[in-house]
Amino acid sequence: MSRYIINSIMPLLVLLAAASLACIVGYFIFQGIDGQLPLSKIITKSTQLFLVLSIFPAVAYLKFNKSDLGFAARAVFLKQVLQGFGLGFITLMPIFITLYILGIDVVDQSEPWTAGFIVKKIMLSLLLALLIAAFEESVFRGVLLAGLKKNLPVIAAILISSIYYAALHFLDSKTEIPFQQAQLLSGFTLLGEALANVLSPKNASAFLSLLVVGAFLAVIRTQAKESLGLCIGCHAGWVWQIKMSGTLFNPNLNSEYLYLVSSYNYVVGPLVTGWLSTAIIGYYVYKKYSKSSFVQH
Repeated sequence: MSRYIINSIMPLLVLLAAASLACIVGYFIFQGIDGQLPLSKIITKSTQLFLVLSIFPAVAYLKFNKSDLGFAARAVFLKQVLQGFGLGFITLMPIFITLYILGIDVVDQSEPWTAGFIVKKIMLSLLLALLIAAFEESVFRGVLLAGLKKNLPVIAAILISSIYYAALHFLDSKTEIPFQQAQLLSGFTLLGEALANVLSPKNASAFLSLLVVGAFLAVIRTQAKESLGLCIGCHAGWVWQIKMSGTLFNPNLNSEYLYLVSSYNYVVGPLVTGWLSTAIIGYYVYKKYSKSSFVQH
């Protein structure tokens, strides 16, 4: 049991180390640019950078190769990304259709709807989606899930990695520290607020939804040895749709069905939680039924 606990909290220690280092480095960057960017934003981005850099010593320590992390050969990987993008499209598009039908999403009439504007938004959103997906999947469904799975049961590895994935989305502080008042330890004040934000009840609905999102991707990753490309593509497909939805639509805050989404981004929430949970359960039921039918024949 103690071994399970140690393996479960090790990612938390790495995250806290990365965030603490970011607090110190972020302060000097903040001073170097004369406070042109908020200290909280600098710390957030620095933490993400250090998490990416932590992949290399983690891989060396765990003695993982590319295959262990889920990377297939280049041609197969690129094919997986495209297939995953398609999966992301067909799994999230029903959510946006439902949000529009229920009047939760309304068309933004203030945007200049020209062909050039739309193409620009599509390409920028796609590039950003791929970058976000590549970073988050390499960390969470790559190193973290593989490391946990090495020492824990698969279900536990899926759940724990998904909790960390959901938590990172709320590890943020909205407090702005004026340049003249910033001190070396100011970042740790923001870090304390960010950790409290993760546990805030107001984020419970979005947290649960993102946990299920992480579990959906982790299930994909654990069903095939080299399937990280599918996870990256699926994740990118989701992020791209969310970015485009934010461009095309505004949330109707007076909708009677607004409870189906959270204020995090007006997409994730109970509707996404129920939809993807059903997909996960349906997959395992189908898998069990198919195996039983094969054995009987």
